[in-house]
Amino acid sequence: MSTIYIDQTSGVDAPGNGSVDQPYQSLGFAIFSTPATEVDTTQYQIRKDADAVYDTPTQSATKKAKKDSQGLEKKRLKAQAEERESKEKAEKRERRLQESKKIVLSEDPSLPKPVKSKIVKLEILRGQRIRVSGWVHRRRDQQDITFIVLRDGTGYLQAVLTGNANKTYDAVTLQLEASVELTGTLKAVPEGQRAPGGHELVVDYWRVLGAAPGAEEAFTNRLNEQSDPSILADLRHLVLRGETASSVLRLRAALLSAFRQSYADNDLLEVTPPCLVQTQVEGGATLFKFDYYGQPAFLTQSSQLYLETCLPSLGDVFCVQESFRAENSHTRRHLSEYTHLEAELAFITFDDLMTHIEAIICETVDKLLTNPATAALIKTLNPHFKAPSRPFMRMSYASAIAWLNEHKIQRPAEDADGNAITKKDEETGKDELVMVDHEIGDDIAEAAERQMTDIIAAPIFLYGFPAELKAFYMQKMPRKEGEQGPVYTESCDLLMPGVGEIVGGSMRIADMEELLAAYKREGIDPAPYYWFTDQRKYGTCQHGGYGLGVERFLAWLANRFTVRECSLYPRWPGRATP
Repeated sequence: MSTIYIDQTSGVDAPGNGSVDQPYQSLGFAIFSTPATEVDTTQYQIRKDADAVYDTPTQSATKKAKKDSQGLEKKRLKAQAEERESKEKAEKRERRLQESKKIVLSEDPSLPKPVKSKIVKLEILRGQRIRVSGWVHRRRDQQDITFIVLRDGTGYLQAVLTGNANKTYDAVTLQLEASVELTGTLKAVPEGQRAPGGHELVVDYWRVLGAAPGAEEAFTNRLNEQSDPSILADLRHLVLRGETASSVLRLRAALLSAFRQSYADNDLLEVTPPCLVQTQVEGGATLFKFDYYGQPAFLTQSSQLYLETCLPSLGDVFCVQESFRAENSHTRRHLSEYTHLEAELAFITFDDLMTHIEAIICETVDKLLTNPATAALIKTLNPHFKAPSRPFMRMSYASAIAWLNEHKIQRPAEDADGNAITKKDEETGKDELVMVDHEIGDDIAEAAERQMTDIIAAPIFLYGFPAELKAFYMQKMPRKEGEQGPVYTESCDLLMPGVGEIVGGSMRIADMEELLAAYKREGIDPAPYYWFTDQRKYGTCQHGGYGLGVERFLAWLANRFTVRECSLYPRWPGRATP
């Protein structure tokens, strides 16, 4: 009679164990490891740990262990079956691979000549033989049929491979994201079935144009929904192939087109200002500086100054231009490079300016919603989107300060150097921010702005900011006789729910002496700005303008969590690849 030892603390349930020197850990595994014919004749000795003495297990422990053993046996049999099935599948696939190499697919010359088309143009070609090229977006095998969803950038098409078309080596080894050319008859899908566009391609001939790898390098192994954000950023070039990312970019293109049409409808002309400049607009701290043939130069923060020079010759103008901010910010609404839609208008009042911004935005949204293709994109990305109602709410800066305090929305207290003040929490022992009410003169923070906008749940024009918070070129509001307190500016921010500020605008200083005084106050050398100052010298006028962040606007429209999703290849601190 053999003896098997079990130590419930230091033992190991592994094949070959069971001796006094190498005991098992569980009685169930010990019984499982004993041949069935020998279980009743084998002596089992068990102990809790090395300090205890080996003893015969109780009857109840043995009964439970036998059940555990039966469970382990079932798992073993299941594993064997799975291994056998896997082996059979591998052998079957290998046979299929070898057989597939013997099949050569050729195009039948007796069939009608195919019409080459993009997927978006296929509807009128139903019933005809067509040829399309694209990338394998999805693949599904069903017995002797393979269903492919093809993507060509204009749309999606379901294709069906049967017969020899589904038996070639290329068919057996086809991977997602391979580029292919498919030829066959386009047929409407039967009633009750669904497919992109309402039709499918029954393929009679096809070929691989560019293969894609499988195994570890397969597309879905490199990229999936659970991928870390840093991996998604590194693989942005592959992320773009996804339905959501491509839909956002398609909507972006439509958005820019709609904005351009709205500007044309309102008689604004598009111009293209330079990106390489030697002047600042929003302050030197956020300038990207570089050497320009031995001279200091910057990447533009804004095209505003150049747009102003166009007014006397071209009338009201706008531009769609990249702007750059060297701001070490990692918030979900900041980018180091972004698309800046800016406009300047002559002979207007501050009220005219806000009315114009509101009109351009609403007209643009209306254009997108009346176009079936873009309306469908918005519906997919942001199912609950509703066009904003006019007129937009207008709230003065001073009223906003009062509103925030009434609603108990506070800000972190700061010392004289602008550093947040903290104090130790008596219960947790952790440093906590000291929160205080807002005061006139505070620069309302992004978080507070967004809270206010989300509570009000409507677009808000926040206007009349103190001069010390705004750029040197902004027109000041006239002061009433005897009025005390800060000097306010004819400036405005448009805030949207879920995003916050998407537009910043103002009336510009029209008087030359006032502008020269502003240069001096800000410590700006007026010499490089001679061309900008000349606008006040040769026929000045009341004028104003604004800048709209396209990525922020798109984040609002498409309900994206971050503006990084709304740029082709977003740039933020530390990220300049790919």
